[in-house]
Amino acid sequence: MEKERTERLPHILVKDTATTGGYTRPKRKIDAPSPNIPQRNRQQHATRLISQLQQAEAREAGIVQKQRGIGLEVENGLHITFESEPGFELIFESLNFRPSGIELCSVKQEDDKTTATVFVPEGKLEHFLKQVTTYRGHKPDPQAPDKTAKSRSQDLVESISAIKLTALKELWTDDRGLFPADNLPITWEIWLRHSDKIDHEAFLREHAPKLGLTVGTEAIRFPDRTIVLAHGNREQLSRSITLLGSIAEVRRAKDTADFFTGMERTDQKAWIEKTLEQVTPPAADAPSVCLLDTGLNEQHPLLRPVTDLNGLHSYDRTNWGTDDRHGHGTAMAGLAVYGDLTNTLSSPGPIELSHQLESVKITPNPGHHQEKRLYGAITRDGIHRVAIDGPQRNRVFCMAVTTPDDRDRGRPSSWSATIDALTSGAEDDQQRLVLLSAGNTDPANRHEFPENNITDEVHDPGQSWNALTVGGYTEKAWLDPVDYPDWLPVSPPGDISPSSCTSMDWSKTWPIKPDIVMEAGNMAINPENGTADYIDDGLQLLSTGHRFALEKQLVSFGDTSASVALASKLAANLQAEYPDYWPETLRALIVHSAHWTEAMKKRFHPLSKQDHYRQLLRYCGYGVPNVEDLLWSTRSALTLIAQERLQPYFREDGRTKTRDIHLHALPWPIEALLELPLETQVEMRVTLSYFIEPSPGERGWTNKFRYASHGLRFDVRRPAESLRDFEQRINQQARDGEHKRQQSIKDSGKWVLGEKLRSLGSIHSDIWTGSAAELAERGHIAIYPVQGWWKERAHLEHWGKQARYALIVTIRTPSVETDIYTPVANRIAAQIKI
Repeated sequence: MEKERTERLPHILVKDTATTGGYTRPKRKIDAPSPNIPQRNRQQHATRLISQLQQAEAREAGIVQKQRGIGLEVENGLHITFESEPGFELIFESLNFRPSGIELCSVKQEDDKTTATVFVPEGKLEHFLKQVTTYRGHKPDPQAPDKTAKSRSQDLVESISAIKLTALKELWTDDRGLFPADNLPITWEIWLRHSDKIDHEAFLREHAPKLGLTVGTEAIRFPDRTIVLAHGNREQLSRSITLLGSIAEVRRAKDTADFFTGMERTDQKAWIEKTLEQVTPPAADAPSVCLLDTGLNEQHPLLRPVTDLNGLHSYDRTNWGTDDRHGHGTAMAGLAVYGDLTNTLSSPGPIELSHQLESVKITPNPGHHQEKRLYGAITRDGIHRVAIDGPQRNRVFCMAVTTPDDRDRGRPSSWSATIDALTSGAEDDQQRLVLLSAGNTDPANRHEFPENNITDEVHDPGQSWNALTVGGYTEKAWLDPVDYPDWLPVSPPGDISPSSCTSMDWSKTWPIKPDIVMEAGNMAINPENGTADYIDDGLQLLSTGHRFALEKQLVSFGDTSASVALASKLAANLQAEYPDYWPETLRALIVHSAHWTEAMKKRFHPLSKQDHYRQLLRYCGYGVPNVEDLLWSTRSALTLIAQERLQPYFREDGRTKTRDIHLHALPWPIEALLELPLETQVEMRVTLSYFIEPSPGERGWTNKFRYASHGLRFDVRRPAESLRDFEQRINQQARDGEHKRQQSIKDSGKWVLGEKLRSLGSIHSDIWTGSAAELAERGHIAIYPVQGWWKERAHLEHWGKQARYALIVTIRTPSVETDIYTPVANRIAAQIKI
């Protein structure tokens, strides 16, 4: 193995391997379950709903008159709430009716009941009255098939238990325990509807003083939602909902987390000076790690050689400055450049730095959360500011600022959705790699490891689909028995850190978070009281201190802030080595190179069921990146990389349809694989990475209200499957009149995760193991689109957009003597020459 590790061959970027064809998902016979709706007495039920609609209609004129009284001449109307019976479904998708301007604003489920809030323009309640009246008068033929036996609106009407004017509580989509008391003023996160007729944000800002609201300066904009913060009480916001007609949902504004800044360390000035003699600074055009944090004290001796003085920014330079007054940003910087300085300072060899350092101060101090701010807008402003004011270069953005709670439970927030928009280039067509901390568990409960990690979930904005979210693990578990008799480490070596949050209790539909884990340090159990303590600096990482001029130059540092800083160093090292790789590719390679430790796998032993793998993924993501696998191929471990674009959808005959499928014919080491003994077990890992454009809002996350703009999937040709059979298996358009439905050739070998589990989120990675002979036949991989809101919400006119993706395939053989790399490299070189 040592011989293999020293080879360090560059990964192979392949081009023009994909052919593009038209794509239609193969038709599958799906017996969709009937909706769970109650049996109704048609006449009684319809009469009750008509009465409720008429009551709302009677109040409409007065509400619209008040709206016009404050200058709202268009988009007049009212909010209506529809409820289901407890324990039954509400067919809420059918409540949205664009031709009449009727818009589904929010959907929530509480107490086994579904509630949907709908904005109904003036005069359009007639749409629902007509549906209920038709339902009441419909006389089904008991001899007719079910579809004709029902009126078109029967499922919708029968799923509705009650209809009423909307109160503030119906638009509240946050944790109901956070709903404020009557007269308690709080900062609200207001989600505004989008309209081509009126600027709802400007109208709110204009009339907020009359309504008793104070509106924050920041705003976040999505294709059909704008988010602002406003301070006021329940009565003031309730009045605003009635008068403005623009509010789709409201949540409570979030805090930002306190930071652990580290413990004191003895000044190591002599060691630092010795280390600096070994340092070669990065090139002028090297990529950078840009920290979004508490600022940076760039004159620290170890940071001075790598900091771009033109790369120091602040959200509020006048009042905040760019310097770090609390230590978190400067400690992050040391790890982002050098890694754990415990290792760096003791290294006798040369230190060649691959990347530079930039900083945006997005929070002035750890307690700044007392002042509510829209951190999605602040993050967006910081990232844009670097691009506008700084030099053009490749960047990795790193942020450890999170909220102190986990109430989103994987659900997209305004902050996480903003990061998804920034990474996808939705606003400026500039894709970005952003690394986020998974957030820290409550220190008071860390002695309950790992139960505390399982119940303390990834903190906002770590649920971002496109960002690389980093949790913590640790190898630091040794305590001196003389100094600390009877003390024990909280986490065993190789397991996750006591500080690392997980997504164990998230819905099975949300992405895998964290994506990876990095060293985050450990804690020890006090033998006297059983609590967890940061007792020994040896259980932490070593980094740069912000008060280096007067006090310490080196400080201990840890938790998931440390782990995300280390991950940003990996990402920048990778970007420096491969400057042409896209952000999607860098993210893919980091996940692709990750492996679970034995301690992680033991936690969910035996790994014989898919649910055990699901728990493992939500505990620690894909594991710990292997630096050698990340940066290099070897003769017996070949990594191929493709970067491509396809158009997922198009518009034809008034319908939006799927469009492109890519079929990659990869340069495959067939002969080398066939020279191995036929039953030799080999491994193929496939990773597909792309960035989605977000569409946040609490409207069910399904069908046309789904969050992701598009989805992509991969499929691999199976052994003994002809290329034609492969295409026909996955693509309806490839089937002709002679195609006969036949049982597909079963996949040989074994996928670790399988199609369903690997398809969550916007990065899909899986490992196949099988014989060398079987792998020799698997050189074709298809990439094709699945559903997304670009397709299902055609009125937003995003269906013609292209989508980028990175496809990574690694083939690994058990013998280091096997050369599968050279034949492929030679073939590609010959093609380039021709």
